[in-house]
Amino acid sequence: MENKYNNRDTKNEDIYITLAKNALETFIREDKILEVPAELPQEMLKNSAGTFVSLKQNGELRGCIGTIFPTRANIAEEIIYNAICSGTEDPRFDAVDEGELESLVYSVDVLNKPEPINSMDELDVKRYGVIVRKGNRSGLLLPNLEGVDTPMEQVSIALYKAGINPESPYSMERFEVTRHK
Repeated sequence: MENKYNNRDTKNEDIYITLAKNALETFIREDKILEVPAELPQEMLKNSAGTFVSLKQNGELRGCIGTIFPTRANIAEEIIYNAICSGTEDPRFDAVDEGELESLVYSVDVLNKPEPINSMDELDVKRYGVIVRKGNRSGLLLPNLEGVDTPMEQVSIALYKAGINPESPYSMERFEVTRHK
C-alpha cells in the first residue's frame, strides 16, 4: 500500500504503520475517513482486536488513543479510526494540523485478550500491559514504555489515568501486544 501524500518510500515500512499514517493524513487533508484498502493482509481484514495508535513528535508523545476490545469489523478499521482519534481527539493535546503530519512517528499496538491477575507479581512491564478497574472506571497502560520500569510504576500510572484511589480495592488484568513501529 503506497502513501499517496508524499514521496516517502513505504515499501519497507510496516503495513500497520502505513495504514495509520494514511488514515490520519486522509482525514486531516481531505476531511474523509480512509476506506479499508483491499490489498491489506488477510490478518488485518479477517481478524478483530483492540488496537492503540501512538503518535510521537520530536521524541515526545503527541497523541495516543485505542480500544481494549474490538469496536469495528476488523483490525484495519480499528487502526483507521484509532489513528484519526489519536491525532484529533486525545484530550491531552490540540488536534494535529496539516503542517505537523510529516514530523509524526507512529506506532500501532494490536492487543491480545486481557486476562485477570491477582497481584503485581504477575506483571512484567516489558511483556505485559495492565488494565485497572473499579466500578465504571478503568485505566490502561501499554507494555514496554520508556520510563516505566516496575509493575508498581505501571499500575500507579494506570490508576492515576483512571482516577482510581490506589488505597481502594481495584481489579487488574494483563495483556500482551504485537507492536508495529
